[in-house]
Amino acid sequence: MKKVCAYLSIVMLLTLGLSNACFAQNKDAKTKATESETTVSATETATESSIAEPAAPDQQEETKSFHQMLKTKFIEGGVGWMTPILICMILGFALVIERVLYLNLATTNVEKLLKKIEDNVSAGNYEGAKSVCRDTRGPVASIFYQGLDRVDNGLEDVEKSITSYGGVQMARLESNMTWIGLFIAIAPSLGFLGTVVGMVQAFDDIEKAGDISPTVVAGGMKVALITTVFGLITALILQVFYNYLLSKIESLVTTMEDSSISFMDILVKHRK
Repeated sequence: MKKVCAYLSIVMLLTLGLSNACFAQNKDAKTKATESETTVSATETATESSIAEPAAPDQQEETKSFHQMLKTKFIEGGVGWMTPILICMILGFALVIERVLYLNLATTNVEKLLKKIEDNVSAGNYEGAKSVCRDTRGPVASIFYQGLDRVDNGLEDVEKSITSYGGVQMARLESNMTWIGLFIAIAPSLGFLGTVVGMVQAFDDIEKAGDISPTVVAGGMKVALITTVFGLITALILQVFYNYLLSKIESLVTTMEDSSISFMDILVKHRK
């Protein structure tokens, strides 16, 4: 009986194993057939898309980044002519950033400063007023400090020192502005110089070829136009920042003059 049960168990195990093996083989066969069909359909689709869209490389060329287009135009314009314009733009922007930072740091809350100075002066604490000016950045505080430092010599001497040191501070505010103006003038001049040279090159090519054709003139004209465009763009951008800096300097100078008058009024009011 035990032998019969063992034989039956072995037969059942073999039967199950064979059925599983057959099922797995059938499943693998179906999977391979499906994969082959998918591969064939993908190949057909790729072939149809390649036939239907022959202009894919042109679309890739059209989708160039702005940096790549800028680099291409820079090379086409001629490195020898575009490099000086690029140097003018870099140096001009460096000076603009320096002036913007300096002028923003030179801006002071004048009303708050005058209030602190008046509180100290009314109490006779001129050293405290000078300490307030030392701890406050900007040309206005520096001018006030010079006036307070000479308050013992009389109001007339204070007024002279404020006027003299105010001129010094104005010169510091306008520092490097002439260089920015120089780069604004040089950048388009270099572009126009490249234009003239490119036109001369175009006429030389026409003379050598003995015929006027677009292919002969294109090289020189490209140099002429690209250098001019880049020079004018550089000058326009720097001109915008230059005008902003001028307006900022004018505002600071006006504030310095008004606050100096208020400062003198405080000294006259509380002078003992």
